[in-house]
Amino acid sequence: MSKRSSLKFTLKETDYILYLLCILTSAFGALMVYSATRNDAIADGIFISRDCLIMIIASGVGIALCAFISFLDYDSIVRLWPFVGAVCLLLILLLFPFGDGPSDRPNARCWLPILTLGDTKVNFQPSELAKIGFIITFTAHIEAVKDNINSIKNVLLLALHALVPIGLIIITDDLGSAIVFAIIFIGMMFVAGVKLRYFAVAFGTGIAFVPLLWTKFLSTFHRQRILAIYYPEALSEYDYNKIIYQQQRCVNAIGSGKIWGDGLFKGTYTQSPTGVPVNESDMVLSVVGEELGFVGCMALLLVLTAIICKIAHTAKKSRNLTGALLCYGVVFMIGAQTIINIGMCLMLLPSIGITLPFMSAGGSSNLCIYFAIGIAMSVYRFNCDRPPVNFRLTNISTPFA
Repeated sequence: MSKRSSLKFTLKETDYILYLLCILTSAFGALMVYSATRNDAIADGIFISRDCLIMIIASGVGIALCAFISFLDYDSIVRLWPFVGAVCLLLILLLFPFGDGPSDRPNARCWLPILTLGDTKVNFQPSELAKIGFIITFTAHIEAVKDNINSIKNVLLLALHALVPIGLIIITDDLGSAIVFAIIFIGMMFVAGVKLRYFAVAFGTGIAFVPLLWTKFLSTFHRQRILAIYYPEALSEYDYNKIIYQQQRCVNAIGSGKIWGDGLFKGTYTQSPTGVPVNESDMVLSVVGEELGFVGCMALLLVLTAIICKIAHTAKKSRNLTGALLCYGVVFMIGAQTIINIGMCLMLLPSIGITLPFMSAGGSSNLCIYFAIGIAMSVYRFNCDRPPVNFRLTNISTPFA
């Protein structure tokens, strides 16, 4: 095949629409993080903040890795499930002796210190990579038992497969990531064809275990955040104001932007040192809402929806269950994080530390999400139709001539 033909097929088999949507969303996210951290950077005498710089570097590396992964056959990636699972499990286990957490949650072990540059710590969040690893290993598990997936034994083993990472993540006090894992698990089980009676039994069992989960697994910090949204009367006025402060400021910032927003770099809350806490990360929607208004928020939601629909369409067109499961796993991951994050910002859901895909600051989340996009693009590439190649055989002797 000529180089020209190879280039032609490479371009045809690349899901450049998805690729471009993701890159544009990351660029928009970097701009919003730059706006959120602009005054801090100026105060420190630098052009761009550390958070924004790390986000740009992580996204850039992720974009390159995404392109590389898209050329790998997704079936080959799934066959590496023992290695993938072992690496992700090891990274999570390393959190127990070496993990670190935010200053307001000293008992949490969400981040793994990688290195220290002067006064700056570079951390990695293993749960972000583990989400991708879970999608791969769970796909391999479902593929192995698909012919008898509705047997009680296989359903229980699949549930155990999911409970291992979910349980470990809950123990590290990363409730948000545990919920995303659970949504990926439920969604992939549904796509795989598990009968609804199992979901009904699981739902009933989950309801029965709510008191145990509430008293034994949820920290006081998480219980207060849930109560602040759904039952504020259970908290003292002081505790309620302290817990709800971040979300209330976020809602105020979004509301102040009205239809068109106050203008880029002109948001009162965004540009104030006492504005919305962590508005470069979990509450980045407040920056979009205040400075670009309702129009900016809707544009962002449309782009994120387009990304999700594009991956879902690739799943639907996949020729085998493996490709469909991989893509739907990515769909449930991005969809869950988007809905939960927006719910947090609008005070519809408790604040549980979930980033907005492609938009929030954070090297781990911005790097790892492109791993997932690369896998989805691999499914797209290896399900493209190629026309037959014309060739001619010459100088062949045969007795049937």
